[in-house]
Amino acid sequence: MSNNTIFDKIINKEIPADILYEDEYTLAFRDINPQAPFHVLVIPKAKIATINDVTEQNSHLVGHLYVVAAKLAKEHGFAEDGYRVVMNCNEDGGQSVYHIHLHVLAGKALGWPPYTNTKKELL
Repeated sequence: MSNNTIFDKIINKEIPADILYEDEYTLAFRDINPQAPFHVLVIPKAKIATINDVTEQNSHLVGHLYVVAAKLAKEHGFAEDGYRVVMNCNEDGGQSVYHIHLHVLAGKALGWPPYTNTKKELL
């Protein structure tokens, strides 16, 4: 049994994705369930399950994800008006795929908080 995630399959080109950017460290593709007019996922090619698994040795990859997010926002015309970048961690944080990834959302004004917390009352 394999512990590959859907992102591993996208990286390995086993399943299709609408890829907007790729380099030796990262891959960026459109989210299949967009929450904004522009919703892209930026992932490292190296598998890091959660933010809790980021170490000094792989932390440069997280910084590179943000460089790619800014590049995409600029290329698609959202850098000046603004965009949101989110990384979720574990179940209560909203993580559903255990391979770290940035959500880059743009194309409309984004409110705060981003959604209602259904598990616990907001303080």
